[in-house]
Amino acid sequence: MSTTIAIPRLGVGAVILNDKNEILLVLRNRDPEKNTWSIPGGKVDPYEQLETSVIREIKEEVNLDVEVKALLCTAETILPENGEHWVSVIYEVTILSGEARNLEEDGAIGDMRWFSLDALPSNLACFAVPAIEHLQNRNRS
Repeated sequence: MSTTIAIPRLGVGAVILNDKNEILLVLRNRDPEKNTWSIPGGKVDPYEQLETSVIREIKEEVNLDVEVKALLCTAETILPENGEHWVSVIYEVTILSGEARNLEEDGAIGDMRWFSLDALPSNLACFAVPAIEHLQNRNRS
Protein backbone atom coordinates (compact mmCIF):
# COMPACT_ATOMS: atom_id res chain seq x y z
CA MET A 1 0.00 0.00 0.00
CA SER A 2 1.49 3.34 -1.02
CA THR A 3 0.98 6.52 0.93
CA THR A 4 0.68 9.82 -0.88
CA ILE A 5 2.67 12.56 0.77
CA ALA A 6 1.20 16.03 0.43
CA ILE A 7 3.61 18.81 -0.35
CA PRO A 8 2.39 21.94 1.44
CA ARG A 9 0.95 24.44 -1.03
CA LEU A 10 0.62 28.17 -0.59
CA GLY A 11 -2.59 30.15 -0.93
CA VAL A 12 -3.85 33.64 -0.19
CA GLY A 13 -7.21 34.95 0.94
CA ALA A 14 -8.80 38.32 1.43
CA VAL A 15 -11.18 39.64 4.03
CA ILE A 16 -13.31 42.20 2.21
CA LEU A 17 -15.78 44.33 4.18
CA ASN A 18 -18.35 46.66 2.67
CA ASP A 19 -19.59 49.96 4.14
CA LYS A 20 -22.19 48.03 6.21
CA ASN A 21 -19.37 46.01 7.85
CA GLU A 22 -20.50 42.87 6.00
CA ILE A 23 -17.95 40.31 4.81
CA LEU A 24 -17.86 38.98 1.25
CA LEU A 25 -17.95 35.17 1.14
CA VAL A 26 -17.91 32.81 -1.82
CA LEU A 27 -19.41 29.32 -2.02
CA ARG A 28 -16.68 26.93 -3.12
CA ASN A 29 -17.49 24.76 -6.16
CA ARG A 30 -14.28 22.73 -5.90
CA ASP A 31 -12.14 20.90 -3.38
CA PRO A 32 -10.61 21.59 -1.00
CA GLU A 33 -13.76 22.16 1.03
CA LYS A 34 -16.32 22.08 -1.77
CA ASN A 35 -19.77 23.44 -0.76
CA THR A 36 -18.42 25.62 2.05
CA TRP A 37 -18.43 29.41 2.33
CA SER A 38 -15.00 30.94 2.17
CA ILE A 39 -13.21 34.22 1.85
CA PRO A 40 -12.15 34.78 -1.78
CA GLY A 41 -8.60 33.91 -2.74
CA GLY A 42 -6.54 31.24 -4.42
CA LYS A 43 -3.16 29.78 -5.22
CA VAL A 44 0.06 31.74 -5.27
CA ASP A 45 1.78 31.43 -8.66
CA PRO A 46 5.51 30.58 -8.78
CA TYR A 47 7.68 33.65 -8.14
CA GLU A 48 4.62 35.78 -7.34
CA GLN A 49 4.66 37.98 -4.25
CA LEU A 50 1.90 37.25 -1.75
CA GLU A 51 0.32 40.71 -1.88
CA THR A 52 0.39 40.70 -5.68
CA SER A 53 -1.25 37.28 -5.63
CA VAL A 54 -4.16 38.31 -3.38
CA ILE A 55 -4.82 41.44 -5.47
CA ARG A 56 -4.83 39.33 -8.67
CA GLU A 57 -7.05 36.58 -7.23
CA ILE A 58 -9.69 39.07 -6.00
CA LYS A 59 -9.84 40.75 -9.41
CA GLU A 60 -10.12 37.37 -11.19
CA GLU A 61 -12.76 35.93 -8.86
CA VAL A 62 -15.00 38.80 -7.74
CA ASN A 63 -14.18 41.75 -10.04
CA LEU A 64 -12.83 44.06 -7.33
CA ASP A 65 -9.70 46.17 -7.42
CA VAL A 66 -8.32 46.05 -3.90
CA GLU A 67 -5.43 47.37 -1.87
CA VAL A 68 -3.82 45.40 0.92
CA LYS A 69 -4.51 47.06 4.26
CA ALA A 70 -2.81 44.57 6.59
CA LEU A 71 -1.80 40.97 7.14
CA LEU A 72 -4.67 39.56 9.19
CA CYS A 73 -3.58 36.00 9.97
CA THR A 74 -2.47 32.68 8.55
CA ALA A 75 -4.51 29.50 8.32
CA GLU A 76 -3.63 25.91 7.66
CA THR A 77 -5.74 23.21 6.06
CA ILE A 78 -4.46 19.66 6.46
CA LEU A 79 -6.58 16.93 4.87
CA PRO A 80 -4.44 13.75 4.70
CA GLU A 81 -7.41 11.75 3.37
CA ASN A 82 -7.40 14.02 0.29
CA GLY A 83 -3.61 14.33 0.09
CA GLU A 84 -3.85 18.06 0.75
CA HIS A 85 -1.91 20.49 2.91
CA TRP A 86 -2.49 24.22 2.40
CA VAL A 87 -0.96 27.19 4.17
CA SER A 88 -3.01 30.34 3.53
CA VAL A 89 -1.87 33.90 4.16
CA ILE A 90 -4.93 36.05 4.77
CA TYR A 91 -5.02 39.79 4.24
CA GLU A 92 -7.49 42.49 5.11
CA VAL A 93 -8.06 44.55 1.98
CA THR A 94 -9.80 47.79 1.03
CA ILE A 95 -11.93 48.08 -2.10
CA LEU A 96 -10.54 50.67 -4.50
CA SER A 97 -13.04 50.17 -7.33
CA GLY A 98 -15.35 47.71 -9.02
CA GLU A 99 -18.65 46.07 -8.22
CA ALA A 100 -18.53 42.66 -6.57
CA ARG A 101 -19.74 39.96 -8.92
CA ASN A 102 -18.96 36.29 -9.45
CA LEU A 103 -16.56 35.95 -12.39
CA GLU A 104 -16.22 32.18 -11.85
CA GLU A 105 -19.86 31.03 -11.91
CA ASP A 106 -19.01 28.03 -14.07
CA GLY A 107 -15.76 27.44 -12.22
CA ALA A 108 -14.51 27.72 -8.67
CA ILE A 109 -17.35 29.82 -7.20
CA GLY A 110 -20.96 28.65 -7.00
CA ASP A 111 -22.34 31.74 -5.27
CA MET A 112 -21.19 34.96 -3.64
CA ARG A 113 -22.87 36.99 -0.88
CA TRP A 114 -22.28 39.67 1.72
CA PHE A 115 -22.86 38.42 5.30
CA SER A 116 -23.13 40.27 8.58
CA LEU A 117 -20.37 39.13 10.97
CA ASP A 118 -23.05 38.09 13.47
CA ALA A 119 -25.14 36.13 10.92
CA LEU A 120 -22.64 33.88 9.14
CA PRO A 121 -23.46 30.57 7.43
CA SER A 122 -22.68 27.44 9.46
CA ASN A 123 -20.72 25.71 6.70
CA LEU A 124 -17.59 27.90 6.70
CA ALA A 125 -14.38 26.70 5.07
CA CYS A 126 -11.80 25.94 7.75
CA PHE A 127 -9.35 28.55 6.43
CA ALA A 128 -12.03 31.25 6.59
CA VAL A 129 -12.66 30.62 10.30
CA PRO A 130 -9.43 32.15 11.72
CA ALA A 131 -9.88 35.26 9.56
CA ILE A 132 -13.44 35.78 10.76
CA GLU A 133 -12.46 35.09 14.37
CA HIS A 134 -9.70 37.73 14.13
CA LEU A 135 -12.23 40.26 12.84
CA GLN A 136 -14.83 39.42 15.49
CA ASN A 137 -12.26 39.57 18.31
CA ARG A 138 -10.96 42.91 17.07
CA ASN A 139 -14.51 44.30 16.86
CA ARG A 140 -15.16 43.20 20.46
CA SER A 141 -12.11 45.01 21.83
